[in-house]
Amino acid sequence: MSTSEIATVLAWHDALNSADLDTLVSLSSDDIEIGDVHGAAQGHAALREWAERNTADIEVGQIYYRDGVVVVEETLTSKTDPADTSTAASAFRVVHDHVTSVFRHGDLATALAATELTDEDLQV
Repeated sequence: MSTSEIATVLAWHDALNSADLDTLVSLSSDDIEIGDVHGAAQGHAALREWAERNTADIEVGQIYYRDGVVVVEETLTSKTDPADTSTAASAFRVVHDHVTSVFRHGDLATALAATELTDEDLQV
């Protein structure tokens, strides 16, 4: 297990949840790629814009890791309506303690399939 990559992803979530954009950027590579099923963007400016549009607090659930790839199960809770929750999963690539890419998937199974991670990669 690499605690470094996992710690980077957890710190990245903390910065996003607290709207600490400077820390979020410092944890991300200059050419970070951010994406989901609706499209993708690249770079610190795109990351800032994406983070400013974030309308949910994200609670990390199960974590999977192998070779610089971290997949996290997420519970998203609306900042304006705490009763409005949903689940998702994000796949991160971490290199030298910087997130180089993050892609949000609709569910954990899809994120694991996209990254070829399995139950053997679950961190306990």
